[in-house]
Amino acid sequence: VQLQASGGGLVQAGGSLRLSCESSGRADRRYTIAWFRQAPGKEREFVAASRGNGGNTYYADSVRGRFTISRDNTKNTMFLQMNSLKPDDTAVYYCAAGQRIILSSLRQASSYDYWGQGTLVTVSS
Repeated sequence: VQLQASGGGLVQAGGSLRLSCESSGRADRRYTIAWFRQAPGKEREFVAASRGNGGNTYYADSVRGRFTISRDNTKNTMFLQMNSLKPDDTAVYYCAAGQRIILSSLRQASSYDYWGQGTLVTVSS
């Protein structure tokens, strides 16, 4: 499974962006998919995850209510809709996928086997 993230860019605070991550392999409902981000000088942090067909979603407290993770298993693509963006959301965003990830571990980057190359999101104040 190879992942390709896209959709990053420069946006003003309060604006929106939609990130996409396309899989070259079949990242179907057996895979947990997720988005992580890494700001300059900081560690990579969990943003959101989705299990199964997308009915089970999980979010970091910092983005809950503003970001929405979704997936289209028929097109092997995942999305991260980001609304009400803040300067603190500035980071490189990475998509990730993995199998057999237990619930207590899905917020840990080490649980995921496959990673996209990252796409930069910059939010100006």
